[in-house]
Amino acid sequence: MPVPLTPLLAADAIIELLDLPGRPIVLIERAFPPYGWAIPGGFVDVGETLENAAIREALEETGLQITLQALLGMYSNPSRDPRNHTVTAVYVASAHGMPSAADDAKNSGWFTFEDLPKQLAFDHAMVLDDYFRFRNNGSVAPLR
Repeated sequence: MPVPLTPLLAADAIIELLDLPGRPIVLIERAFPPYGWAIPGGFVDVGETLENAAIREALEETGLQITLQALLGMYSNPSRDPRNHTVTAVYVASAHGMPSAADDAKNSGWFTFEDLPKQLAFDHAMVLDDYFRFRNNGSVAPLR
């Protein structure tokens, strides 16, 4: 039987910084297309769990050791990543310390809902809307 052609799999982590007032979140500015600010994350390696991929990618891109708190949701719209059909699991995580850009991140920063960057990559504006709804009332991302 032939191997099925399937979407790529990714894992992202919305990282809350526990050491700063209001628990701002970490975003990275992408060094490669598609450009813009993004939730730290990346592709899952063969043999790796979604959770371990989210933790590894966060460390590689931000230098932060994170603790996963919850699965916010799965995002699978075929047009969410202009490069390929990519499905991602987005986790809510926490960390102590300050981020530093590394790997394929050219910059990192921390933001609140009121001061998000204008240019967000992928479908991350929608994902962050879901996250702030989760943070306000505990509801996970809606099924789409």
